[in-house]
Amino acid sequence: MANWITEHESTLRLSVFLGVLILMALLETLFPRKIRTQDRTARWGSNLALVIIDSLVVRLLFPIIAVGAAAFAFTKGWGVLNLIDLPAWVGFIMALILLDLSVYIQHVAFHKIPVLWSIHKVHHADRDIDATTGVRFHPIEIVISMIYKIAVVILLGPSVLAVIIFEIILNASAMFNHANVRLPKTFDRILRVFFVTPDMHRIHHSVHPAETDSNYGFNLSLWDHVFKTYREKPKDGHIGMKIGLSEYQSNSPSSLVWLLILPFKR
Repeated sequence: MANWITEHESTLRLSVFLGVLILMALLETLFPRKIRTQDRTARWGSNLALVIIDSLVVRLLFPIIAVGAAAFAFTKGWGVLNLIDLPAWVGFIMALILLDLSVYIQHVAFHKIPVLWSIHKVHHADRDIDATTGVRFHPIEIVISMIYKIAVVILLGPSVLAVIIFEIILNASAMFNHANVRLPKTFDRILRVFFVTPDMHRIHHSVHPAETDSNYGFNLSLWDHVFKTYREKPKDGHIGMKIGLSEYQSNSPSSLVWLLILPFKR
């Protein structure tokens, strides 16, 4: 099974991406949580165009990506997990947990460091939040994220399989927890004990800075509880809350050109 996943990595990634995106789009249509402020056409076009641009940038700039870094670290015996004699399944689970922690740390850094926040604003400027928001990132952020991820993989030493599975889970969970989907309250309450839910992460996209500065997790909800960044609900309620950034409440955040030049605006 592990060999099959490694050999069919690209097909598996694309299949999961398209499958989750289509499923979330369907659920958003059938069970919407909030009324949209803008038409989906322009937003989706720009958000998905960013995905294509980001993918091309990574292909052009990185001869070795996170999966390749994991293979390289293994052959060199680099990384904490390569230096500790653990059962394969224990190392696999530890890798998934620690990689998730690294994403939480990275996310906080993109909010706290001004130059990184100027780039990350592209993600937060979206005035509606849905599955495509989960993959809406500026190419510069993708480049920085890839450099960071490669460094983490080399230091940590996870298996190639763990990196592939983690990246697939992270991509799918990002689309899920950004989805404009109404989950049953009981189900949401139980699920968010372990994982980030749409209602939990939506708070992070509030125009109120105190709420934006909370619920940083993308997959596991554990880290927000551990580091005291968890917020249970928005003060304006999920129906009444305003999404995006207060200074960009116009149609501009739906424009691809505007998104690409946003980090360079004074």
